[in-house]
Amino acid sequence: MNGITMMIIAIVVLGGAYLLYGRYLQNKWGIDPKAKTPAYEMEDGVDYVPADTNVVFGHQFASIAGAGPINGPIQAAIFGWLPVLLWILIGGVFFGAVQDFASMYASVKNKGRTIGYIIEEYIGKLGKKLFLLFCWLFCILVVAAFADVVAGTFNGFATNDAGAVTKVAANGAVATTSMLFILEAVALGFFLKYTKFNKWVNTAVAILLLVAAIVLGLNFPMYVSLGTWHI
Repeated sequence: MNGITMMIIAIVVLGGAYLLYGRYLQNKWGIDPKAKTPAYEMEDGVDYVPADTNVVFGHQFASIAGAGPINGPIQAAIFGWLPVLLWILIGGVFFGAVQDFASMYASVKNKGRTIGYIIEEYIGKLGKKLFLLFCWLFCILVVAAFADVVAGTFNGFATNDAGAVTKVAANGAVATTSMLFILEAVALGFFLKYTKFNKWVNTAVAILLLVAAIVLGLNFPMYVSLGTWHI
């Protein structure tokens, strides 16, 4: 099966799940689309601030899809494309999406509080402490795993069977692009904060910055060792 076919299948399955399963959950839970969220009810300009729908979508999209481009190809190379495709489609719909949907809705119904506070209210302080402990340990595991994957991707050197060390231009280019992207993200944050341009103008600026980072990365690869990236 080629990549175009898999992409079409994914679009159909995920789009259908959004329209059908998402609507089913919305009706099952009695969600009122016209109800005011805590951002509007308790707006204070600090902790409760209404956000543009596209901005909220962007945050959520990045949260649930962030690991896909990094771990997906690696898992596919090890296990083959079918298990990964099934996990993205079935797991993404019935595990990832519904979990995020449920946790965010629970937060909205509880003045925007985090899950820890919600657990304390409905289960108790012990439940909250155990949950936060789990989150802390889980975050350490996730950060360590991501750090190792990213360090391996950025590793600018490779050693062959004879022990000779060679530079890996592709990894170096990705490293440079990523470092530039981090700086551009901060700059774009200030741009969004202090300008009042249309969201499509902001999107165009972001895309141009990304393209510039890729071009600079390809022309100025950064060769840094695996151990240094780990640190």
